Amino acid sequence: MKKRILLVDDEKEFVNTLGQRLELRGYQVKTAESGEECLDFYQPEMFDIVVLDLMMPGMNGIEVLSRLKRIEKEIPVILLTGHGSTKEGEEGIKMGAADYLMKPLDIEELTGKIKEILS
Repeated sequence: MKKRILLVDDEKEFVNTLGQRLELRGYQVKTAESGEECLDFYQPEMFDIVVLDLMMPGMNGIEVLSRLKRIEKEIPVILLTGHGSTKEGEEGIKMGAADYLMKPLDIEELTGKIKEILS
């Protein structure tokens, strides 16, 4: 069975391109373009992993992470940060994220991280 990824980023072109690239690697991908949309889609046990941008307008990634963990504590979340700083990523790990990656994103690094977390 294909692993199911919820991919959340406010940059429409980025999220669509990344989603297509993950699908080509055998994943089933649902995309959301905001924290609110992510939480609207999210149901426990519907996804195997969430890939979540930290910096989004409205509800930021840290708040989305907190709410996701209240819904399903064990859901693995990989955070994406576009800032030169790792501070937000480290804060996310303290809140229960599995890991974080820096943008610009290397697809092989992301898929390797997804495989590692889901194995």
